[in-house]
Formats: sequence, structure tokens, C-alpha cells
Amino acid sequence: MSTNGKIYILAMISFLVGTSQYVISGILDKIANQLGISIEAAGQLITVYSLIYAIGTPILMALFAKMERRKLLLFSLSVFIVGNLMAVIAPGYSLFMVARIVMALSAGVTVVTVLSLAAKIAQPNKKASSIATVVMGFTASLIIGVPIGRFVASAYDWKLVFLGVAIFVLLALVVIIKTIPKTHGDQPIPLLQQIGMFKQPKIALALSITFFLMSGYGIVFTYLSPYLVQTTGMSDHVLSFALLILGIASLIGSKFGGFSADKWGITLTLKRGLVLNILSIILLTFITSSINTVIIILTLWSFAGWSSGATQQFNLATISPKSSDVLLGLNQSMMQLGFAFGAAIGGIAVSQISISSITWMGSIPVIISLIITFVLSQYLMTEKKARQSVGTQIRA
Repeated sequence: MSTNGKIYILAMISFLVGTSQYVISGILDKIANQLGISIEAAGQLITVYSLIYAIGTPILMALFAKMERRKLLLFSLSVFIVGNLMAVIAPGYSLFMVARIVMALSAGVTVVTVLSLAAKIAQPNKKASSIATVVMGFTASLIIGVPIGRFVASAYDWKLVFLGVAIFVLLALVVIIKTIPKTHGDQPIPLLQQIGMFKQPKIALALSITFFLMSGYGIVFTYLSPYLVQTTGMSDHVLSFALLILGIASLIGSKFGGFSADKWGITLTLKRGLVLNILSIILLTFITSSINTVIIILTLWSFAGWSSGATQQFNLATISPKSSDVLLGLNQSMMQLGFAFGAAIGGIAVSQISISSITWMGSIPVIISLIITFVLSQYLMTEKKARQSVGTQIRA
């Protein structure tokens, strides 16, 4: 199989993992109704998932650092299947939460592993595009997984979504064995040393961009379905269509982010994406009367958010190639911590203010992310000039 074919296999894995993660947002109200809990309590399923994912991923990747990567991928996906089956049979909220924890731990290891494999097997001049293709799997879960999940939950039972994911992942295990080559792991880096990477300003700044970007995304996306139903009066069918459009925008955005980072550079791509993200979500605050206009604005927001996300993956994968697994793992942790923080803030906003407040509140962390991007840009320019100055002195 060609290298591109293998990359798309990895993207398929990220699609299945992404579906299991993101579908909750699309069926949040259905879960709340069936389990007899509030929307805010259902939202905690997302918060806890993200927290466990964020905390568990670097620890587990440190423990499994030396394990051959295909073997690690097969193992993590097997545990992921167990978590999804637990979600199917869970009779109530508590056990369903346990299932989400199992899924989160295995998903974190899976995502870092597929991103690492993509970076390692891709051609040198196509690493950003290859990583963007894997990220595209997550966006495909928004395009296909979340809208289908909403349809299944409306027509049948939301638990069937997790059963379907488990079956497809089981089939994927066979495909992985036949197509993905064995790849050695990295040298193990102790957890304290991983945390110590935050002492490097450019790494700390880059990871901060991820955290605040995902915080803004988490505030809005977690409660997006009930927000659209309550503020615009969308029906289930229109909501499924809207989620499909957002998913397509995410797909295009993630691919554009990789293309733009390769062609015009990381910093410029980030700045443009963040500005568009902020403008679109602020605009949504003032426009809710027209469903069509709302969908157009959310399309721009989704495109911008995912173009920035793909760029960040590439950024962290190239800062220190020898520690790419570690940095990708830390970036995944920051993504999930940001999403968890955003979901928690969104829950407070929904309960204490109103569900319509999630739009303007979601713009605040992204503004912070944009400011940090300018700081990082200035730091990198200063660092580059310092290296050039040292090189000139050595030659002299």
C-alpha cells in the first residue's frame, strides 16, 4: 500500500475515535432526557472525558514509550472497544461515566500514536499535510459521525452509536495488521521531564495557544445543539443538517490549515484563523433570527477553528522532532484540558446566565490565544536573529 493509503487508514482510526468523543455534543439533550439528568450534568460527561484524556495521555505515553507503535495502536483500540461496549450496556449515569473514562484513556493513546505514525511514515516535505489528513479524520467525525449520531438518537436509541463505533473499530484492527508497518517507539522521557518542557518559552507559548483556542471551542461546541434548538427553534432534521455543514467546514479547514502551514508558514496561518474565529463567533452573538445566516456564521467559525487546530499539530510535531511523540501528547493534553475547561465554563454560563451567552463567552479565550500568537511570533523572530548573530560571530 502507498504511503498516502496508510495515512488515510490512520485518518479512519481518528474518525472512529472522534465520533465516539464528539457525538456526545450532538445528542446531549437526548442523553439528559433518557438518563433523567440536567443538560449541565450531561455536559460533565464531556468535561470528565477531556480531563481524563488530558491527564492520562502523557502518563500512559511515558509508560508505553518503548512499545512498538503498531502493537500499541492495536492494544489501545482494543481497550477503546471495551469502553464503547460498556457505554452500550451501562444502565445509568454513573456507569456511563465510567465507560467514558475508559474511552478517554484509550483514545488519548490512540490519537497520539496515529499522529506520531503519520509524522514518521510521511515524506519529509509532506509531514504537515499528512498530519492534517489524520486530523481530517476528526473533522470527518463531525461531518458524518455527529449528524448520524443525532439521527440515530432521534429515530432509535443513542446507545446504538457506541455499538456501531465498537464494531467498526473491531474491523479496523484487521486493516491495521495488514497495512500499517511496525514502527519503533521513542526513547522514554519521564513525566517530570515532559512537564519541564514548559520551561522552554516557545513550547509553553505554543501549548497555551492550543489551550485557549480549545477553551473557546469547548464553551460553544459542548452546548451547541441545545443552543441552536432554543435560540433558533431548529428541528432535529435541520439541526442534523447544520451539524453536517459544520463538519464539512471543519474538514476543509483542517486540510487548508496543513496546506497553508506548508506554503505560508505556521504563524501567519494561526493569526488569520484566530481572527476569523473571533469575528464569526462575536457576530453570532447578535444574529439568531435567521437560521440560514446562523449556519453560515457557524460554518466560518468551524472552518477557522479547525484550520488553527491542524496548524498547531504540525507546529508541535516539528519544534523538536526527536520528542515528537511527547510534544504531540502534551498538545493533545492541552487540547483536552482546554475543552474540559471550556465545557465547564459553558455549563456555568448556561446555568447562571443563559444558553445564549456561550457565544460571546466563547470568543474571550480565543482573543487570548490570538494575543499569545503575536507574542510567540515576536519571540521566534528574536530567537532567529540571535541565532543569526551567533552564526555571524562564529564565521568571523
